[in-house]
Amino acid sequence: MVVICLVFTVVFSYLLGSLNSAIIVCRILKKADIRDYGSKNAGLTNVLRVFGKGPALATLICDLAKGIIAVVVCRLVVTYGFDVLFFDNDRFIGYIAGLSVMIGHIFPIFYGFHGGKGVLVAATTLIAIDPLTCFFAVLIFAIVVAITKYVSVGSIVAAFSYPLFTILTQTLRGISGAWQNMLVGLVIAILITYMHKPNIKRLREGTENKFSFKSSNLDNKDIDDE
Repeated sequence: MVVICLVFTVVFSYLLGSLNSAIIVCRILKKADIRDYGSKNAGLTNVLRVFGKGPALATLICDLAKGIIAVVVCRLVVTYGFDVLFFDNDRFIGYIAGLSVMIGHIFPIFYGFHGGKGVLVAATTLIAIDPLTCFFAVLIFAIVVAITKYVSVGSIVAAFSYPLFTILTQTLRGISGAWQNMLVGLVIAILITYMHKPNIKRLREGTENKFSFKSSNLDNKDIDDE
């Protein structure tokens, strides 16, 4: 039963994550393939650049929903539907679902295994699993971006604060399986960092774009979707 539950969680979440919101939204709303326009990237930034705020907002909502749906469905089906607990931990299956939907978003089977960085998807899975940990990670992201002006740096630092806050806050709250949850969070942090390799290279070269409210920098093709 445990193996079946894990297989269901991984497969369902991965396939859900593999659905590219940008492609689906643009086909429905604009009857167009976003990969034929702009930077050719099927992501939020390119949708905003090419088709404007409406389709971009719809894309963002769909991307955010993927993480929440994966976690909620898998926890309901596995943890409550079959009453299966891992390490006496009712959150663990949510972390597995979150990791799987993120992998699907980054390496989508339906689109040649080429997707986004998975930061937003990872954040929404955390909202569904542990809102307190999410609050601290988002706070760290905001502080780092405010200081450095680099979204990529904020994303990486926040990603590694994710497992740290997981073990600290869950241990203090007496939540079972905090170490297992932290290890999955660490895998997610490493994956996010790996997907930011081009940004890290640009940071070393001093060519990474800084975030600014005054300029969206949407015309710069080096910007990658989170």
